[in-house]
Amino acid sequence: MPGVFTASEIVEIGIRIEENGRDFYKTLLERTKSKKAEEIFKFLAGEEERHIAVFRKILDSTEKNESTESYPGEYFSYMNALSNEYVFTQKNQGSRIAKDAKGDKQAVDLGIGFEKDSITFYEGMKKVVREYEHKVIDSLIAQEKNHLKQLSGLKKEL
Repeated sequence: MPGVFTASEIVEIGIRIEENGRDFYKTLLERTKSKKAEEIFKFLAGEEERHIAVFRKILDSTEKNESTESYPGEYFSYMNALSNEYVFTQKNQGSRIAKDAKGDKQAVDLGIGFEKDSITFYEGMKKVVREYEHKVIDSLIAQEKNHLKQLSGLKKEL
């Protein structure tokens, strides 16, 4: 079935999402004039870098995972649909999008959207990694939710 991912490919997409996130926040860091925004963008860029390392560790141990599906390939099709709609799964998009942002408010709105999309993607990822890795993915999801909270707070301050 064309367009279907393996578990390792889905984890690699997670790595790409985090790389784009890191590049997005690093570029925003260079462009902002707000000290508070600078502090948060720097923190978030570092968080994305740590997430890359976590996903690389998962990738090293990823095997084919047999999940209960309504039809063969259900979860991989779902992940394919998600990744096709999510701009941060496309290589080298983080910096480009950050450069196109018209000010800190728009940048923060974009960041909020990306964090929400990441959470959705990682929830789906849990279906294709081994069960003992769910705890790691859950931890990353919790961190992404914290990033959302920080960005929402920053948005109120701007």
